[in-house]
Amino acid sequence: MDSIVGIRGIGTYIPENKMTAGELAESTGIPENIIKEKFGVIEKPIPGENDTSSFMAVKAALKALDNASVSPEDIDLVIWNGAQHKDYPNWLAGMKVAYEIGASNAWSFDMEAMCGSMMAGIDVAKSMMLTKKNLKRVLLVSGYRNLDFINLEEKSTHFMLDIGAGGAAVLLERGYNRNVVLASSFRGDGSFSEDCIIPVLGSAQWPPKEDDLKSLYFKVADEKSFKQKLSEKTMDNFFAVIKESLSGSELTVSDIDYLAILHFKKSAHQAILNELNLSSRQTTYLDHYGHIGQNDQIISIEEGIKNGKIKDGSNIVLVGAGLGFVWASTVVKWGPYDY
Repeated sequence: MDSIVGIRGIGTYIPENKMTAGELAESTGIPENIIKEKFGVIEKPIPGENDTSSFMAVKAALKALDNASVSPEDIDLVIWNGAQHKDYPNWLAGMKVAYEIGASNAWSFDMEAMCGSMMAGIDVAKSMMLTKKNLKRVLLVSGYRNLDFINLEEKSTHFMLDIGAGGAAVLLERGYNRNVVLASSFRGDGSFSEDCIIPVLGSAQWPPKEDDLKSLYFKVADEKSFKQKLSEKTMDNFFAVIKESLSGSELTVSDIDYLAILHFKKSAHQAILNELNLSSRQTTYLDHYGHIGQNDQIISIEEGIKNGKIKDGSNIVLVGAGLGFVWASTVVKWGPYDY
C-alpha cells in the first residue's frame, strides 16, 4: 500500500463577483457573440475585496480537508503550487496557508510551472511521499488572480481575456487506495520564455522607473511570431504529454474516460476532443469559469463528479499548459484501486 498515492480530497474556491461576456465585449471592443462562441466565455469570476491569492487558497484548502475528513494537524507538508502573483513579492504563500488552516505540524515550500503547476505539484508531491517515509499527507494549495496583469485593451493578449480568479486544493495521501495517481508527463520549450511577459518590476528592469506602473501588464512583443510558434508546437506537445502519461500508466487513448483540461478557445478544445475521439460527455468546457490557471483541472473534476461524468473506475487525464512554455499531464484512476 505504501507504493501508491491517492487523492484523499479536493476543494475549490470561486469568487462571487463575475465579469460577463457583455462586459468583456465593452472592455475589448470584441463583439459579445465572439467572446461567447470563439473565446468560450459566458462569464468568469473576478476577485472581491478580500480575495487575495492566499485567501482563495485557504478557502479551497479548508474545503478539501472537509471533503477528505482529515484534520489539518495531520498534514505533513503544504506545497504552494498557485501563481507567482501572491499577496506580497518575495514571499512564501504556502506557509501563510498552513498557518491559517491550522496545519501546525506541516512545513511548506512554494513552486510553480505556471498553468501546468497542478500536474507538476502532484508529481513532485507523489515523488517526495514515496521516498520520504515521514510524509504521509501532502496538501497542494493554489490561489490565482493573474487577471490583475491583463489589460483588456492590449490586443496582443486578447487570447488571455478568459483569465479569471479562484483557488484550488488537493490532499494527497500515501497508501490511500482510492483516486490513485498513476503517471505524469511534462514537456518544455524555453524559446517561448520571453514572448509573453510583464515587462517591468522584475530584476531585468530594476530599479523601477517612474512610469512602470503604466506597463504593469502582460504584453506580446512579436505577436505574429508568437502565434506561429504556438500553431506549430502546442497541439503536438499537448498530445505528446497525454499519450506519455497514459503509456506510463499502462493505458492508451482509448482508455480515457474523462479529460480534465484547462479552459481555452472553443476551436482548440474541440480539436483535442476530436483527436482523442472523446465526446462532450467526457469533459467539461469551463465557459462559466474561464481560465483560472492551474486550478482548471480541479474545477473540471468537481464538475465532472457533480454531473455524473466521473464515476468509480474512471480513468481521468489532467492536462494543461503553462506560459513559458510547459505542457503537463497526469493520469488518475478514480475510485477504488485494484492492484
